[in-house]
Amino acid sequence: MIDTVPKTPSGHAEGVSNDEFRAAMSRLADGVVLVTAREPSLDPDDPRAPDGEDVGMTATAFVSVSLDPPLVMVGLRNGSRMDDLLDEQPRWAVSVLSESQRHIAGRFAMKGRISDRLLFDDIPYTRGEATGAPLVGGALATLECRTERRVPAGDHTLVIGRVLTATAPSADGGPLVYFRGRYRQLG
Repeated sequence: MIDTVPKTPSGHAEGVSNDEFRAAMSRLADGVVLVTAREPSLDPDDPRAPDGEDVGMTATAFVSVSLDPPLVMVGLRNGSRMDDLLDEQPRWAVSVLSESQRHIAGRFAMKGRISDRLLFDDIPYTRGEATGAPLVGGALATLECRTERRVPAGDHTLVIGRVLTATAPSADGGPLVYFRGRYRQLG
């Protein structure tokens, strides 16, 4: 099939700029999650080598894909630390953040941020049994996943994960939502 839509030098369909696309998509409210994984030790055979490190990333591109089998999908920016890590190891977790956890979302979304180890310092979490990844305390729900498929999509990779565990430990408060470039609460 021949592509008949004229393209601009940026590769976008004619007439659609990055700013216009971003503005239109900002009108879609998204839930906010923290995606976490455990980066293995760089040298597991060396007892003096540091243990692995916890890695976290705020995401709003997260959706349920299938009930049978239970699948979810997260969009990761190409070349991001989480994209590189999940390309190497398949187990990861998601904490669905509550409206009172805006500070966590902001902390893990910062550009030029400090090390992940320091970001986790004062956040209560447990370690997932299936993944070893941090599960944030007070989250509305937590899921542990194993990557089933990675799909290249423009400047992102869509990671489809099979849900290994799912819990809804907290019924308090509402979800943290991202709308028009800001974190918000429902209501």
